[in-house]
Amino acid sequence: MSYIFKQTLLPSNKYSLKAPYTMAPQFITVHNTANNAPATNEISYMLGNNNQVSYHVAVDDKEVIQAIPFNRNAWHCGDGGGDKDPNALKKGNRLSIGIEICYSKSGGARYGVAEENAVQYIAKLLKQYGWSIERVKKHQDWSGKYCPHRILAEERWDSFLKRIEKAMKLKESEKKEEQNLAQDLLNETGRESCKEMIRRGVDEKLFSSKHENVDKYTDKELISYAMAYTNRITK
Repeated sequence: MSYIFKQTLLPSNKYSLKAPYTMAPQFITVHNTANNAPATNEISYMLGNNNQVSYHVAVDDKEVIQAIPFNRNAWHCGDGGGDKDPNALKKGNRLSIGIEICYSKSGGARYGVAEENAVQYIAKLLKQYGWSIERVKKHQDWSGKYCPHRILAEERWDSFLKRIEKAMKLKESEKKEEQNLAQDLLNETGRESCKEMIRRGVDEKLFSSKHENVDKYTDKELISYAMAYTNRITK
């Protein structure tokens, strides 16, 4: 399952209406659009109207589109959060990234793919911020609205969260596998030989002094700089 990520960002002259406050996000809030339009239409409509309704991201069966930077708030939780509210900083509108899953009205297979793309994207965000699954909330958690309506109607919220957790574990496993592949290209003798060539290159002014500390380099980096040293001395 894969998606195309892109940004179609809210113009700054609309910040006062759609995203008036700076934000340090602490949660992710999940919504269903209750519509059958693709993400590009949902984003275009949201950006183009003058309603005080907004969200950060829309996800469909092909794309994940971000419309509002994550350091700005959006009006998607229906729970207030204006400056006159004494509990403003406890509100979903002021602390959470709003994600709309498209095609939820009657999208059939397209909705299923959109939801899976949302699972993968939310897992990516959680890893990016170093958050656990407890940071993922329903719109309903903030204001009581029956949203995400399709997930709730099908009684799948718990399984939705478990799918995100599974995706996070897979991403972590893939990352470790990549790290292991990058680190196991050389044996110990090969590593020391590459390090010696790089240090020699620094002494001979072929490399800058920033390459003196080669002990933290991956095997891929060691091979790359050792090849560069060889190419330079053979010219």
